[in-house]
Formats: sequence, structure tokens, C-alpha cells
Amino acid sequence: MGIKLLSFFTGAGFLDLGFIESGFDIIWHNEYHKPFVRIYEYGMKSMGFVGRKCRIQNTSSIVDVGASQISLEAFGMKSIPEIFGVIGGPPCPDFSVGGKNRGGTGNNGQLLKVYLERIAGLKPTFFLLENVPGLVKTHKHRQYLIDSLLPLSSHYAIDFKILNALDFGVPQDRERVFIIGFEMNWLKLNQSILYNRYCTSPFQDLAHSAIEYKDIKNDNLHWYPWPENLLFKNKRTSVSWPDKPVPKGSVPIKPNAPSELMVYTYICDENLKNLPNSKDYFTPKSKKFTELLEGDVSKKSFKKLHRYRYSPAAAYGNNEVHLHCCLPRRLSVREALRIQSIPDNYIMPDEITLTDKFKAVGNGVPAKLAKAVAESLKLTLTRRINESI
Repeated sequence: MGIKLLSFFTGAGFLDLGFIESGFDIIWHNEYHKPFVRIYEYGMKSMGFVGRKCRIQNTSSIVDVGASQISLEAFGMKSIPEIFGVIGGPPCPDFSVGGKNRGGTGNNGQLLKVYLERIAGLKPTFFLLENVPGLVKTHKHRQYLIDSLLPLSSHYAIDFKILNALDFGVPQDRERVFIIGFEMNWLKLNQSILYNRYCTSPFQDLAHSAIEYKDIKNDNLHWYPWPENLLFKNKRTSVSWPDKPVPKGSVPIKPNAPSELMVYTYICDENLKNLPNSKDYFTPKSKKFTELLEGDVSKKSFKKLHRYRYSPAAAYGNNEVHLHCCLPRRLSVREALRIQSIPDNYIMPDEITLTDKFKAVGNGVPAKLAKAVAESLKLTLTRRINESI
């Protein structure tokens, strides 16, 4: 069996999927929003998981469930494992630049502190906290985070890094911050190293996971010669790419960039129409669906994808789902799941509203990114365990 994990704010389980695929054994889950509970359990069962992996063990707010109750639900009357971890991504709207920006004073923002308090009570070997970059980039949010981490800093060596899903083969420009803490006694460290690199940092190995998608000369995915905008149905063109006008009736030229990073690879597949959740999309009512330039993602709403580019962050609050590159509608749930690198055998139940389905998709960590972080964490754990033998 793999190293045991407790999963907080499980949502649809995308972060979990990356850790499960890396061999971790998630034995306890917490999710408060009932539609997400249903989505998670249905989706995990559709992938063939059984037992604890496809059940949410606790559906209370973590405000109302203490460390002793969590420990009892997760481990029963058995002794707590010598090595176990805690993972979770507290709700992020209060730390998001485009969100409410209330920080620690917001209802969601307060949950971050409660999450860290539960970690302090559970005393895991290691923990992971995932959130939006605004948590460390915005001064007041960063100070709130540091203040919330201080009670843990005498017991844990803590490291953080902002990662972009695009660097790990996800067709999406999506940055997230990952904060990882390791018990110092377990690492045989004798001082807190809050917000500093330490010799066994799990993030050191992540560079190797991303290198195949980087341009060797520029080390920057945004450097590739990505195409410019093209009007839907090619009624007219207003730009040139790469060096002359695109003829009427034609399609843009495919650039010399990895196909895995282009949405075309995922949402222009003929097989999509036969997959579950492929018909789950909002009925188009606006003229903008046929008037917007392909690739025009400059505005806050009505972002139209380009077939030969990556997607902006799939943050689908308030039903603001990205527009399909080649069809006059927003993305379907299946297409959005693919952009989040979720397998096609993960299925969402029919009775859940589209609003909750897209919110679940938008809240999740891309599975490929989750797996890269999990694999790097696993490597650090394995090294330390081998050193102790």
C-alpha cells in the first residue's frame, strides 16, 4: 500500500487523481458542498475505484470538525501511521486578483487558517496547501499566510513554489502556488526554514517534469510562434500570420509547438460527441459566439479559444465558460475536463446542474500538474525513507 493521505476540500477530486496515480493511498476525504460530493463519488466510481477512494467520509465544514474526530474517522482505533500526509486547496476567491480579494477576513479566506490549524492538530509527516498565486504575490494575503503558518514553523520545514500547468503538458496557462511542509524531526533538521529553500526540497525535481515542453533556447513556453486571432468561420481576417494574410475559407497554420499544448488536440476530436458529458453545455444565445475572433481572450468574459494555442485558466465561476474555437457555443463539460487533463472515463452525473459541474471543473487542479507535484513529493519521501533503513 502507498503512503496514506487525508484530503481536505476534495471537490471533484482532481488533486486526488494526481496523487492516486502516483501511488499514494487516500483514506479520508472532506467536502462540504453537496453537489461536489455527488460529482466526486460518481466520477471516481466511473473510473473503477472502490471503497474509500470513491467515498467522501466527512461532509461537514472543517470549522465544525476537529483534529481528534478527523483522526478517528481516518484511522479508527488503530495506531496512527508513522508516515502520512495531508493535502488540500482551501477555497481561493478571497485571495484571487479577479475575485473578492477579502483575504483572511473573508469567509473562504478564513478556511485557510482553519486548515492549517487542523494540520497542527493532526501532526502529519508532511502537508500540501494549494491556492492561487495571489496568496503569496499580494502583500496583505502573504502576511496573512505567514501569520497562519507561524504556529507550524517550529515543527515543519516549509517551502513554496508557483507552478504553471502549461509547463507540465496541460493545454492551459494556469498558475497555482503549492506550499509544502515536512516535519523537521523526520527530515533530521534542527531549525525552521520558513520560506527558504532547503536541501531536500521536493520542488527541485519538478524542473525535470517540465523540460520536454520548454523551448531549449528560451526556456519559455510563451516564446513559441503561437498564431494570432482569426475570425470565426473565416468571414474576414484582421491579422497576418505568420507573414501574410490568411486566405478566406482557410484555417490558421499550425505552429511549430507541442501539440499537447494546443486545445485543438483535445476539443476538436470527432470522438468527443460519443463521450459522456459531451452534450453538457450552455445554450448559445448571444451574437458574440459568431462574431468574436478566434483566439480573442482579451476581455474578462467571452474568451474565445484558438485551436492552435493553449487555453487561459479554466476558472469557470458565474457560468463564464470559455468559447469553443470552432463551434458557436461555450465548451462542454467534457471539453473542459479534457483541458484540465482529466481522463475521459471520469464522468459527471446527469442530475447535477451545469453551474455546479463547471464550478467543480474550474476549482480543480489539472491532474497532470497534480501528478507532477505528487511524484516530486514521493521522490523526496522515498529518499528519506531509504536513508533511514
